[in-house]
Amino acid sequence: MSTGCFEPDPVGHVYQQLADYLAQRITSGELAPNTPLPSSRRLAEEYGLSVNTVRHAVRLLRYRGLVTTVRSKGTYVIDAPRQPDLHEGQDHAQ
Repeated sequence: MSTGCFEPDPVGHVYQQLADYLAQRITSGELAPNTPLPSSRRLAEEYGLSVNTVRHAVRLLRYRGLVTTVRSKGTYVIDAPRQPDLHEGQDHAQ
């Protein structure tokens, strides 16, 4: 994973900015479903942030339903929730 163009704004919470940045990479497909995120320590080194800031951002991503953490395995991007089919269950044979 490369640092891309993440540069925190001095105004606002850095953990939230990092979570928003990673969320954008997830929703755009740049970070594919079922792929692991690098460790908090590695992300902290890449982005020049504290490990606690990165962990806070990952917690926010988990809260948003974008990643899941498997104990002793790591944090993974989850599949996007299935969008409901508006026509599902309707009888089309009239």
